[in-house]
Amino acid sequence: MNQEKQGWGAWLLILLVIAYMGFLIVAPIIAMVRGAFEEGLGAIWQSITSAALFQSLFLSLRIALLVVLVQTIFGTLIAWVIVRHQFLGKALMNGIIDVPFAISPVVVGYMLLLLFGRTGFFSPLMDTLGVRVAFALPGMFLATLFVCLPFMIREMIPVISNLDWSQENAAATLGAGKWTMFWRIIFPQLRSGLIYGITLTFARALGEFGAVLVIGGGVQGRTETTTLYIYRSLEERRFIEAYTASLFLGSFSVLIVYLADWLKRIQDKKKQMPSGEIRL
Repeated sequence: MNQEKQGWGAWLLILLVIAYMGFLIVAPIIAMVRGAFEEGLGAIWQSITSAALFQSLFLSLRIALLVVLVQTIFGTLIAWVIVRHQFLGKALMNGIIDVPFAISPVVVGYMLLLLFGRTGFFSPLMDTLGVRVAFALPGMFLATLFVCLPFMIREMIPVISNLDWSQENAAATLGAGKWTMFWRIIFPQLRSGLIYGITLTFARALGEFGAVLVIGGGVQGRTETTTLYIYRSLEERRFIEAYTASLFLGSFSVLIVYLADWLKRIQDKKKQMPSGEIRL
């Protein structure tokens, strides 16, 4: 009797989870697909081949790739320092990493305006150097870099914490240098974490809206990312273009996440295979 009650309870819990996920994720996707196909394939094709959409997508990809490159290097370094080193202020630094989760992206864009706008704190320096940050690509890059900061670090910290020290000690005993130890021993163990961290950072960078809207201004053909293109299309009541761009961007992000998950499973299977002797 108890087993039967537990079985019904488990099924109710599963149904509750499915309903919750369906309401938050599946239902909006269905509505987006329905809206995109409302006027037929011809309207979708016209929206996809729009020059404005391609310009915005190219800008989004440029910013996302730059952010991924910087975060892969510095995010891994920050995670390594937090795990492997002891220093004054380490706990404070570990807490600051999560600040982008707590601050609204709109506030981030406004803070950058206060720093790099026409009357901003760093505006005299930027004018001297001839560099434009606000309402330009550098400002949008900085805004996206800020909101994406925690993803790589939080993904890499547990991976670095679980590194097998015995292999490093064995390699050091065999006379391996630091670079040899890193590329032959440490890096292969970091690969799965790097893949997932890069994926999350890339997907988040593609979807950023509030911060880049404030610091970039959303100027068509110059500072308009794909998310800003969708926003402008909705404002101008061009709903098919907005739905199509949303579906395209969302499908691309989901594909990247699933690809990363597949690569991570492959890496995990390789880790479970019996390893041979250490060769340096």
